[in-house]
Amino acid sequence: MSYISAVVAKINNLQNGEMQQVEVGKQKVLLAKVDGKYYATGAFCTHQSAPLAKGILSGNRLICPWHNACYNVRSGEQYEPPGLDCLTHFPVRLEGENIIVTIPENSPSQHPPKMVQQNLEVSDKVFVILGTGAAGVHAAETLRHEGFPGRIIMITSESKLPYDRVVMSKQYLQGSTVPKDSLPLRDADFYAENNIELLTGKFVVRVNAKTKQITFADDSLMNYDTLLLATGAKANNLKVPGADLANVFTLRSYQDSDEIVTTIDESKKAVIIGSSFIGMETAASLTKQGVAVTVVSPDKVPFEKLLGEQIGKIYQKIHEKNGVTFQLGTKATEFVGDRKVQAVILDNGEKLAADLVIVGIGVTPATDYLEGVELNEKDNSINTDEYLQVTDGLYAAGDLATFPYWYNGESTRIEHWRLAAQHGRIAALNMTGNRVKYEGVPFFWTGQFNIKMRYVGHVKDWDEAIVQGDLSESEFIAFYLKNKRILAVAANGFDREIAAISELMRLQKMPELERVREGDFDWLGARSC
Repeated sequence: MSYISAVVAKINNLQNGEMQQVEVGKQKVLLAKVDGKYYATGAFCTHQSAPLAKGILSGNRLICPWHNACYNVRSGEQYEPPGLDCLTHFPVRLEGENIIVTIPENSPSQHPPKMVQQNLEVSDKVFVILGTGAAGVHAAETLRHEGFPGRIIMITSESKLPYDRVVMSKQYLQGSTVPKDSLPLRDADFYAENNIELLTGKFVVRVNAKTKQITFADDSLMNYDTLLLATGAKANNLKVPGADLANVFTLRSYQDSDEIVTTIDESKKAVIIGSSFIGMETAASLTKQGVAVTVVSPDKVPFEKLLGEQIGKIYQKIHEKNGVTFQLGTKATEFVGDRKVQAVILDNGEKLAADLVIVGIGVTPATDYLEGVELNEKDNSINTDEYLQVTDGLYAAGDLATFPYWYNGESTRIEHWRLAAQHGRIAALNMTGNRVKYEGVPFFWTGQFNIKMRYVGHVKDWDEAIVQGDLSESEFIAFYLKNKRILAVAANGFDREIAAISELMRLQKMPELERVREGDFDWLGARSC
């Protein structure tokens, strides 16, 4: 193997806690300085290739500016999702004032975590993961990475390899920007090489937590030693006349998106029911495809309950500027048409022409198959402890789990892709006999037209919002308080600040409220370096 070496900087170019993107040959590399030592890794996030030099460095913890994946800058190991791979680490040496990085020629900038091979002579335990979304995939890989040598079986009712569900309402609906072969998170060879058995198209009708047995729709049975429930949630249907007409969809799965895409060319007008994130993202995506979109919602403005009226109006104006129309403060009462939907009737008497309807009115945890466990009486989710354990040999992660959220002490259920991935990792660690609490910071993102909002933390019913920024330019950072404590922050145009805030939340070093109210707090300087 041949190697390439290059002088990438002088030792006085970087201070502790600083990093920059450099080049070795034709390859871009991230150079960082921590505690007087220099480190070099791949320059781009393994999730969606964000330039990591624009992120945040806190000690040896490197935080991606886009979606808050976290890495160990010393080794390249990934600490936090949403990515799966680690950064490749390259050797650094000093010669006088010069910093020199050496890389193998054509070296990849990222790589999967190291994993053990299955060895049934060491362990004949059977670990089953029900569901192949973010929680399931991260759990399976963590089990192998942490040294579990027994059988790992992943089960899904879908016919696809595990895929990136986040793009279903975004890029995938916008046309050919996301090739179908790029959607799987890993290829089939990866699962085979790591002895992760992937059972697709398998419908589970019953899980008996007491007997540790799974029953499938074909009456076949499977026994397990430890089971992770990661089946997520099901999209809610609107129970009105005509809901079964053709071209009335919910959007949750690959199949849903595929079916919607096949109707777009023949659809001139679409009605979105609900102003949730799934609804608004879909509205933006369809508009970009040339479809005239109307959003119907009982709310006064989009995202009113989550983000407040000020931010909700920003979203409404951006959508309206791009051609989306709104019917707010109203509900759909009927879909009409001859086998295929042709119009939507509203409770105010209006009739909206529609070739396509997408219902985005929330989800319900997919838990109706579970026996022997008492479900949460509020929403039929699964109650876990801080280790994501439900009972002996049973764990739950992701959208279906109600868990103790360490930051506010409340029982919480959060429907985020990244949190599900965090949960999957923590559950897997505990399945292997560790005792690791979930102490992560929730984070999610949304992209709609030119707004790329990041949201860190979690609060369901905040009692005050502090909104700062240039709202006329749609740039904002909003702090959501409960009992005079900042529990969540949303922003557009403040990506590095959000990354820094997530780290301060994790470290429990958020500043005093009055300093935030002043509007000039230095979030980037406040992080721990």
